[in-house]
Amino acid sequence: MTKPLTVLVVGDVFGEPGRAALLGLLPRLKREHEVDCTIVNVENAAAGFGVTPQIARSFLDGGVDVMTSGNHIWDRKEIVEYIVKENLLLRPANYPTGTPGVGSVVVKAGPHKVAVLNLMGRVFLPTTDCPFRKADEEVPRLREETAIIVVDMHGEATSEKQAMGWYLDGRVSAVLGTHSHVQTADERILPGGTAYITDLGMTGPVDSVIGVARELAIQRFLSQMPNRFAPAKGPTALHGAVVRIDPESGKALEIRRLRVPLL
Repeated sequence: MTKPLTVLVVGDVFGEPGRAALLGLLPRLKREHEVDCTIVNVENAAAGFGVTPQIARSFLDGGVDVMTSGNHIWDRKEIVEYIVKENLLLRPANYPTGTPGVGSVVVKAGPHKVAVLNLMGRVFLPTTDCPFRKADEEVPRLREETAIIVVDMHGEATSEKQAMGWYLDGRVSAVLGTHSHVQTADERILPGGTAYITDLGMTGPVDSVIGVARELAIQRFLSQMPNRFAPAKGPTALHGAVVRIDPESGKALEIRRLRVPLL
């Protein structure tokens, strides 16, 4: 049997604490798990809202192979010019035709190729094109280049993410949910050979409300008045998953959930 290909997928990086956790832990994790390809969701990397060109470049320099995103991708206006030039930073593929950037990419991973497809749900999120029909367009095209396809399904509703997992089972290697910042414990290999988890979790401050300083989040709930959110301080952790894939069939062999504190 051909040696399995190992993909490390990291959940939403939140602010400076998340960036420190990612860049501080990534070299060790890549060595320990013999990682061939690293995929990271970066849409909250700039103080919790969006990502800047400088931050994106630091991730690529730090060993990230592909960056995915979601509904916060346009929060920093300077990212528009960058995303047009850098196809290793994805925006959801089901944004309307003509939106800057691309929603999928194929990268080299040793002797193999890995396709990454970024989709976004429509339940409780800004209106976009149908992610299921967009997947129907993208997956056959990507499979012409490689059997290894990893999907970041950025969504609010667990039901929508689960539905996408079942919809793509047997057609892609993995469907990995992002956006909620709370890691779920439902990782599994679906019957058709697709690795699945509803949410990878957040890479950032642990003692927080989905990354935000506790007192700021609580105050908004108490007052129902807007206030300026900021990342929490204190201990951090990286959340994500390691997926091992048969490079010939593209089917997942194993998915292992990760929660790694930065010491």
